[in-house]
Amino acid sequence: MQIEILKSKIHRAVITEANLNYVGSITIDEDLIEAANIIENEKVQVVNVNNGERLETYVIKGKRGSGICCLNGPAARKGMVGDLVVIISYATMDFEKAKTFNPWIVFPKEGNKL
Repeated sequence: MQIEILKSKIHRAVITEANLNYVGSITIDEDLIEAANIIENEKVQVVNVNNGERLETYVIKGKRGSGICCLNGPAARKGMVGDLVVIISYATMDFEKAKTFNPWIVFPKEGNKL
């Protein structure tokens, strides 16, 4: 049996930009996505702590060390600069392997730094 479980989480990053006039996605500092074991174009769920909005999109790699967390395109309507978000990715794996799997979890500091 295959199940879907938490693979990676960036817990409480701060939205630094919202760019409505972009194709779509979320741009995240390369340091954060690397630490969370997320890759560019990976599907993620973004949960806005401030307003309860939830959305699915894909990741664009942002400049390393920039602290960027930018909602792009329609996602920009789901949050404002300064909002806290939780960024989550999931993996499908065998039920038995899932019992011992440890996800990557990142808790950004001020400025979305590690």
